[in-house]
Amino acid sequence: MQVAVVRLAPVVISLALVVGVVSHRPALARPYQPAARGTPIDHVAVIGDSYTAGTDEGGQGSNAWTTRTWLALAHQGVQISPDVASEGRAGYVVRGDHGSVFEDLTGRAVHPDDALVVFFGSRNDQGVNAMQMAGMAHDTFDLTRRIAPSAKLLVIGPPWPTADPPFDVLYVRDTLRSQADWAGATFIDPIGEGWFVGRPDLIGPDGVHPNDAGHAYMAEKIAPLIRAQLSRWA
Repeated sequence: MQVAVVRLAPVVISLALVVGVVSHRPALARPYQPAARGTPIDHVAVIGDSYTAGTDEGGQGSNAWTTRTWLALAHQGVQISPDVASEGRAGYVVRGDHGSVFEDLTGRAVHPDDALVVFFGSRNDQGVNAMQMAGMAHDTFDLTRRIAPSAKLLVIGPPWPTADPPFDVLYVRDTLRSQADWAGATFIDPIGEGWFVGRPDLIGPDGVHPNDAGHAYMAEKIAPLIRAQLSRWA
């Protein structure tokens, strides 16, 4: 896995769609052209772990939930200029494959003109010190507020593929809910909503990471959440 940090200009294809691609592999060339002058654009940053970065199980390149989300929103006329910073095994406290935590990724992806910042995860924080978890989540959201004071925050807690997540993951979820409330963010609970429960077809052979179908499923869940946060489209 690798860290992916990309700031993409809005583009349109033949049906006036805006598509941002964050990939571990070079994306296939497509006949892009600049968005029409005067078209409203929303800058959105996404911070995440391997559920966002994609893995060998699925979600790489055009199959990533982020790319699918931008495409789905473009079909609805919602034009997004995205920045995605994601790193396998990263969390708010736990450092990822390249030594980053979510606060580090926030500093790379978030910009003053962002309309929305999305955090997704992380199950990687299970088992960390309680005070440290709360403190680093607080600091991450505070940094976001300082960089992009006008941005809305959407905090999506850690998902779990079965109906019986361990206590440590529930603690991470509850801590993030509390810190999201402090930051004035909207909190979404994939565990409480049972996103992957009873859907082993959406998880790869490792039993942890979503396959391509799982990323398509996450895009179906997350695209309307993002649209609802963007005031001109709500």
